[in-house]
Amino acid sequence: MRNTAKITTVALVAGALTLGLTACGADQDTASDSSGPLIVAASPVPHAEILTFVKDNLAREAGLDLEVKEFTDYVTPNTATEDGSVGANFFQTKPYLDDFNKKNGTHIVSVVDVHLEPLGLYSNTVEKVDDLKSGATVAVPNDTVNEGRALQLLAANGLITLKDGVGTAATPADITGNPKDLRFRELEAATTPRALNDVDAAVVNGNYAIEADLEPSEDALVLESAKGNPNSNLLAVKEGREDDPRVKKLAELLTSDEVKKFIEDKYAGSVVASF
Repeated sequence: MRNTAKITTVALVAGALTLGLTACGADQDTASDSSGPLIVAASPVPHAEILTFVKDNLAREAGLDLEVKEFTDYVTPNTATEDGSVGANFFQTKPYLDDFNKKNGTHIVSVVDVHLEPLGLYSNTVEKVDDLKSGATVAVPNDTVNEGRALQLLAANGLITLKDGVGTAATPADITGNPKDLRFRELEAATTPRALNDVDAAVVNGNYAIEADLEPSEDALVLESAKGNPNSNLLAVKEGREDDPRVKKLAELLTSDEVKKFIEDKYAGSVVASF
């Protein structure tokens, strides 16, 4: 039996940081004890699946006691890592991590890049981007970095133009050209796949697309390019714990040939190794 504890969480906003820290505090020190198991917070797909592959196939031989806890939002894994409830997390990109630290005063640092989940534009009503009608409604993630990535994806495919230099901080207010007069619905990232029946199209993070039985490499109208993409998903820890032998061992296993083959075989291009 897989020793994976599944935690159902609700979407939290940055203002709930204090509540998150309090709720997670009960397990503090347990996860940071280097003599115990390394507890890693992860999104279910593909992060927890990759970690479970490591746990079931590589960890024991490497002398690593690994425990995986699943979370379904993009806030709790960082608050739990900050307060020591978990020893590491695996769910986010470096731009998202930097933005989270800045806004919440947390001290999470990257250990190693593992994979890229290309952001994609999906629709239940059209089969090509060009078929989107004037005035169509497009759902986009509402967190700073993923919304910026979503708008950059639309801009790269000629649907909108953006102010120069806005990067992943872009919001709809930065749109300078909108030839199709697209309307935008800003939603929590996890809910964008469920919005597909209510909007004309939605930009969906790769992990949430896979959870919704979408195949990014097949179903996306347009997909982020992996080449030169800074948005790799990474293993992260609280600053000061980078030298934990358990963390170093997990980083080594996550970037092994065995994990690369697992990613290639299981996700067929919907998730791409970054190492």
